[in-house]
Amino acid sequence: MSNLVVTIHANPPDRLDKALAQAVPEQAALSRSRLSRLIADGAVSGPGGVVRDGKSRVSAGEEYRIVVPEPEPVATCPEAIPLTIAYEDDDLIVIDKPAGMVVHPAPGSPAGTLVNALLAHCGDSLSGIGGERRPGIVHRIDKDTSGLLVAAKSDRAHHGLAAQFEAHTAQRRYLALAHGVIDPGDPRLRGTPGVSFEDGGVMKITSRLARHATDRQRQAVYFDKGRHAVTRARMLESLGAPPAAMLVECRLETGRTHQIRVHMAHAGLGLIGDPVYGGARRASARALGAGAQAAAGFPRQALHAAHLGFVHPRSNVALAFDSPLPRDMQTLLDALRKAGP
Repeated sequence: MSNLVVTIHANPPDRLDKALAQAVPEQAALSRSRLSRLIADGAVSGPGGVVRDGKSRVSAGEEYRIVVPEPEPVATCPEAIPLTIAYEDDDLIVIDKPAGMVVHPAPGSPAGTLVNALLAHCGDSLSGIGGERRPGIVHRIDKDTSGLLVAAKSDRAHHGLAAQFEAHTAQRRYLALAHGVIDPGDPRLRGTPGVSFEDGGVMKITSRLARHATDRQRQAVYFDKGRHAVTRARMLESLGAPPAAMLVECRLETGRTHQIRVHMAHAGLGLIGDPVYGGARRASARALGAGAQAAAGFPRQALHAAHLGFVHPRSNVALAFDSPLPRDMQTLLDALRKAGP
């Protein structure tokens, strides 16, 4: 248990939770959401005593005492699961996640997750993120998507990284193997709602994403509801004779659930192996030749988080990491190349 005394700055925001978030020292690493919970729990007192309403009015120069409890252990159990670590320091850790690993425990996946592995690997080096001693999962990738993601080991790092992802300044590039090819002259693509083209043949898909109307496990493209989403896709290599599949680089401007998979399927370019969004448009077996069997039997969406970049929240140094295609996707790519001219 620790006590923190904070003085409200000049010209403060019009409500207590915002004013405290502005006034607490950076090293305290107390986010506005954490402060809101502390206020509701009666852990904040001001000139008139305990304050439980985060919307309370404040004045410059007022002092508030914040009682910050020690972080509580989480119910999730540490598990000694091997990890491929691209980078680690006292604040954060960058993991190259294998396909098949769930990031966070959830109903149906209570164990064997990345969080279980991080709890075992990091041990007591974790700080009380959000009031619990746990790794800070800033962003996620799907269970059957492989590649890079960063987790925070300190409150300060969690808040700093989360701000970059929210502002869309973190760089994320994915490699995928997809049915079809990107052709700026294709009238079907140009007529697809939300699809446009930029210099260099880059396809831009802009829409809103929300839960599917009848299948709650899926996301769907909408233009009148949901969350704003933008994906850019650039074909790196066409595959097949005639070209019927491609190696494609996808860049996320936003990071919505299943975003690349949904957007590519919307454009009629579903990912090879995707059991949910693969779509009706698939490369013909004849065009893929020797690679057709490998594509038909690929057991997951052929999607890999290949590049991750962000500014370190403590040192302000720009960091960037790259991960090569995993063996299964490289084997599939090699098989598809055999169908070329």
